[in-house]
Amino acid sequence: MSDDVLKIAGREFRSRLIVGTGKYRSFQEMARAHDASGAEIVTVAVRRVNLTDKTKESLLDYIDRGKYFILPNTAGCYSADEAVRAARLAREVGLSNWVKLEVIGDEKTLFPDNFELVKATETLAKEGFVVMPYTNDDLVSARRLIDAGAAAVMPLGAPIGSGLGIQNPANIRILREMITAVPLIVDAGVGTASDAAVAMELGADAVLMNTGIALAQDTVLMAEAMNHAVVAGRQAYLAGRMAKKLYASASSPLEGVVR
Repeated sequence: MSDDVLKIAGREFRSRLIVGTGKYRSFQEMARAHDASGAEIVTVAVRRVNLTDKTKESLLDYIDRGKYFILPNTAGCYSADEAVRAARLAREVGLSNWVKLEVIGDEKTLFPDNFELVKATETLAKEGFVVMPYTNDDLVSARRLIDAGAAAVMPLGAPIGSGLGIQNPANIRILREMITAVPLIVDAGVGTASDAAVAMELGADAVLMNTGIALAQDTVLMAEAMNHAVVAGRQAYLAGRMAKKLYASASSPLEGVVR
């Protein structure tokens, strides 16, 4: 497993767990959870963080830039134009030219607007951004995003912040089989460690989560559990599970047994 790295746009990461920064009870708690998660990539909402006023406290003060790679995200954007502006702002203030691209199409479900998402992806990719779009678990949409220049595709496992786990494993399996040009990262809906393990066992290259850790009763312990789950799920996927059988099969072979 030592050479099993997550590679996005030519950059290598050891951890396949990506974590967020929202909903924590304090910045200090967030920092402790990040440390326990073993993550190397931390996503930050551009529109919800203080980027300009250095006199005020910012969550960025609690993220060690030498330890974590910051992935700006365009959470809260409802059009391609809004998302493109947010990504450009993040680059201008020195966060990154990488972006987790979110263009929301429905306020209640927070489902993505895939038409606007493709437009924004195409624009940002042409401007040299490494674009990682949050999308639904649809193969056609994923292919269009890749054609538009996406460096990864990030299908939802369930609605954002729902904690419902992987609701459509068949679609994730189809995406895994059909999408090979870029990493497949399950984003949204992971509520506990078993959800993360399932996502990885289905073949996801990584899992991005925030609420499942931030709203746990013990955020640090949950972050550690998520770390182990992602590793275990990846190992199980690479190992190849046994075939399922309807009837029992003796664990100890009966051949050669003296009766």
